[in-house]
Amino acid sequence: MKLPYDTRYPSVDDLREQARRRIPRFAFEYMDGGCNEDVNLLKNTVELREIELKPYYLNEYQAPSLKTELFGRVYDAPFGIAPIGLQGLVWPKAPEILAKAAVNNNIPFILSTVSTASIERIGEITEGKFWFQLYHPADNKLRDDLLDRAEAAGCEVLVILCDVPSFGFRPRDIRNGLAMPPRMTVANTLQIMGRPNWALRTLFQGQPEFANMKKYMPKGLNMKQLGLYMNQTFSGRMGEDKIAPIRDRWKGKLVLKGVATEEDTERAIRLGLDGIIVSNHGGRQLDAGQSAIKSMEPIMENYKGQIKIMMDSGVRSGPDVARALASGAEFTFMGRTFMYSVAALGDRGGEHAIGMLKTQLRQVMDQVCCPRIEDFPQFLIKPQGVRV
Repeated sequence: MKLPYDTRYPSVDDLREQARRRIPRFAFEYMDGGCNEDVNLLKNTVELREIELKPYYLNEYQAPSLKTELFGRVYDAPFGIAPIGLQGLVWPKAPEILAKAAVNNNIPFILSTVSTASIERIGEITEGKFWFQLYHPADNKLRDDLLDRAEAAGCEVLVILCDVPSFGFRPRDIRNGLAMPPRMTVANTLQIMGRPNWALRTLFQGQPEFANMKKYMPKGLNMKQLGLYMNQTFSGRMGEDKIAPIRDRWKGKLVLKGVATEEDTERAIRLGLDGIIVSNHGGRQLDAGQSAIKSMEPIMENYKGQIKIMMDSGVRSGPDVARALASGAEFTFMGRTFMYSVAALGDRGGEHAIGMLKTQLRQVMDQVCCPRIEDFPQFLIKPQGVRV
């Protein structure tokens, strides 16, 4: 029987290593790194993997189902593809590759405002079966135009990002002169020359650009001017005064991403949002914060059932998905795993990652005798002192 993934790369670590060998260092470090000293980047996965599940080997059991209901749709797995900016810098046409794999496998794909594929292109690929993450612009007219474009493209769920009041301090990206396009230092040029496959594909597909922002940008900006334009365009903190008009305007499902506290969860409920994604931006914004799984614990305890609670940050594998679901998350999202896979395998990367993750998750369900995704909390081993 043909397996749904490439057996040369059966784990996310295999994909990460192959990606590292295949793309320039500045692109890999952008995808792979966190902010400051990477403390929260590492905590995200380490603390998630401290969660343990209890197997009931003698239970009556039937083949597990990965199907998961979310916002009135039944998806074929309890995980989706998280939004990532500059995806085309990591691998040419990465967002298109992942969007196509997502719709083929009936899982959510979230497009970032600062991705390298446009809202319209992803809407076409997915036939409107996609989510859109909004970086709130300083100009409300620009916000409204982005929302109109998302609605016209059929976007099912709008995700508002709240954890980027300032851009993360990322030493590797600073050293690498990361921009769009990347600054052509001698070091970066040598890195590109050492990755001829990436270079040729990028040359063939064309230089990556901020596809969603292209129509708003003044023509002829140099790299320094482009960076200044992006900082000015997306400056400002997300608050209730910015969320309320979006809730009034957007008729579909509305989700707040980057939630890390009970207080912000309560505000999201009061403002009429449909869901939250507990996240710390993959450890790329606040190095001194909690891991996502630690932030989620009190939120789950006090607000589950009042709003859909999802999670990303630190989730890498099928067992990680199982741990998050057992902890109460109703859905999970991953970014790096999918980007490692596309960087490692190109056009086959999206399908490979989804097949690998489904296989890993199903194996965990077989082991603990969990027949349905929503049953996972029954298998959580709760640390002493934690309230049920």
